[in-house]
Amino acid sequence: MPASPDRLDLTDARLLLALTEDPRATVLGLAQRLGLARNTVQARLARLEAGGVLDPFDLRVRPESLGYRLTAYVTVQVVQTSLADVGAALAGIPEVLEVIGLSGVVDLLVRVVAVDADDLWRITEQVLAIPGVQRTDTNLALRRFVGPRMIPLLERAAGPARAEEG
Repeated sequence: MPASPDRLDLTDARLLLALTEDPRATVLGLAQRLGLARNTVQARLARLEAGGVLDPFDLRVRPESLGYRLTAYVTVQVVQTSLADVGAALAGIPEVLEVIGLSGVVDLLVRVVAVDADDLWRITEQVLAIPGVQRTDTNLALRRFVGPRMIPLLERAAGPARAEEG
């Protein structure tokens, strides 16, 4: 991933918030809404994309729409010298959506999706079969109370100038 800017400025935050509110907005539409030159908006969007600030579009697709109705979080303890190899092996399992390194007793938090309980069993068996994996613990997600979000942080970063745009 390319290096991202150290910190977004007020204009970047306003631009991203406007794009979040209307993902199909054109560069010209964004420029008019924010009171910026079209070239400024175009350049900032290009810089944000190149800097890895924007996540890939595929993250907007819900696994349920593909038949994956179960989500589980698998904690994994790993032989420390195998951490990179285990991470690479996990990336090779299509149902593994995310792998996060943790501090503490557990080394990795793995978000997986499955079609049903039997499918989840198969996936956890795959994880256990990876050389270097010592132990796993699987927790089924029952309900999401707060989903992934950035709008509250973007609104804070956009500051009071945001109210003038409405």
